[in-house]
Amino acid sequence: MIRRQVLTALAAALAAALALAACGQKPVEKAGPPTELTFSILSAENQASMQPLWQPLLDDMSAQIGVKVKPYFATNYTSLIEAMRFNQVQVGWFSALPALEAVRRADGEVLGRVIDAGGADSYTSVLIVKKGSGITLEDVLKCDKRYSFGIGDAKSTSGTLAPMTYLFTPRGIEPGACFKGVRSASHQTNVFSVANGVLDVATNNSVGLVFAARENPEVAAKIEVIWNSPPLPESSIVARKDLDPAIREKMRQFFLTYGTGTGPRADKQREVLKGLAYGGFRPADDTYLDPIREMEASEVLADAKRGGDAAKIAKAQAAFDEIRAKAAQRRAVNPDV
Repeated sequence: MIRRQVLTALAAALAAALALAACGQKPVEKAGPPTELTFSILSAENQASMQPLWQPLLDDMSAQIGVKVKPYFATNYTSLIEAMRFNQVQVGWFSALPALEAVRRADGEVLGRVIDAGGADSYTSVLIVKKGSGITLEDVLKCDKRYSFGIGDAKSTSGTLAPMTYLFTPRGIEPGACFKGVRSASHQTNVFSVANGVLDVATNNSVGLVFAARENPEVAAKIEVIWNSPPLPESSIVARKDLDPAIREKMRQFFLTYGTGTGPRADKQREVLKGLAYGGFRPADDTYLDPIREMEASEVLADAKRGGDAAKIAKAQAAFDEIRAKAAQRRAVNPDV
């Protein structure tokens, strides 16, 4: 009886609500276009050195899309992903692995990928040592705990994922067991640490070394590269999918046309790009991140093999094979991916 009375009351309340709606109650209106956007910049370098390089581009972007764009700097990659996930930022510059995480976890969409000053859309992970130290790659791979090691952020493509995938994991090397000490830091910090003898070996990347040579030539002159990875997908611009479609498309066109054409405006934009060590931007979607998916899957497979669990190995192998097959299929359709 009580249950019947409750159901009757709920039905009456629902009918009343529907009646109010039918009597002309206004529906909730969708939010209009944003009046301000926040653009995240990943922490490959510190804010003091990066903001002067990015601010002219953000100012140009604000003028072209008709919405104010302000920068957001974070000390690590996870902070940038979480900021986009919770809509604290709506668009940003991400290296490949964080870009993939933003697509997966923060409702992100790739608007375009970066090309360097020479037109290349890839870069490399590197290992650096102090010039004159005599440390070779063969010495490092002996894993006799002679050296201290600087690795990148856990979400860094070139600082962590690439050296693990291409250098350490294939040789069954775990950095924690290989070196006398392992420290995680930004690319810039690792450059200074190696140059000043605080660390013996560290990860970095070819783009980071360009910035180091330009901003701190004396420091850069003290380091040398002992290993280069295969080419890695360059960074990209990622925006939230729920951003106003018209604004998102304006942003896409802004990046894809930035620094192109002739005249004083295009020349000024190319100077801005030069400061960022970029040549411009190229159309892309998240399929360009397929190499990162394969690298991740290969690490999961290697970890499963180390554990020795046959079921986990089979599952990881199947996932790796599926990712590789899908990537190959996409490349066959679009070789430029």
